[in-house]
Amino acid sequence: MNQYDVTTITVRPAKQTQALAVLEKHFGRDSGLLACWYCEIGALNRILLIRRAGDVSSILAQRQSVLSLENPLGLAELVTEMSMDVFASFDFLPPIEPGTLGPCYEVRTYTLKPNGLKVTEELWRKAIPGRMKISPVLTAMTSLTGPVIRFIHIWPYKSLDERGRLRSKAIAEGVWPPPGGPDFIATQQTDIYLPAEWSPLR
Repeated sequence: MNQYDVTTITVRPAKQTQALAVLEKHFGRDSGLLACWYCEIGALNRILLIRRAGDVSSILAQRQSVLSLENPLGLAELVTEMSMDVFASFDFLPPIEPGTLGPCYEVRTYTLKPNGLKVTEELWRKAIPGRMKISPVLTAMTSLTGPVIRFIHIWPYKSLDERGRLRSKAIAEGVWPPPGGPDFIATQQTDIYLPAEWSPLR
């Protein structure tokens, strides 16, 4: 099981470019950083940071250090909302690694029903090999902190046209979504993210 430190930052309208430049100063040389993306379609003005997570105590200490600053991340005048959470990926999926897989990343955020996590994981375990023959999943992970049970899965595509074509193919061939999976979903949201120029995952 791989764990990730996931930070979501919402900035004021028309401030996204400025915020990304500030974040580059903080995270541009961070060896633990995997992705810095901004939302192009969906929850606008939102920036998503994904980092490798160490032990929980060190994560919490780092967050406390950042949040106690007079100007956390240098974004005090730009941010309207920010969340920091730890997610764990399904153990049968490979770890997230830097690379050029996009540039379009579909981030699907679900809230599962209270009894939905175990069965969702098992349904994915059975169905993902067939789905991966059509296009790769970057990760599928569930929240360990904050509101639960949140389930995020991320799919890289070369373009929105490719996304539409490959998703239609997976549905037509009956390999996706996992049979029975939607029965355990309470809410769904889909957003399309693009990488910052300095993001390790592009």
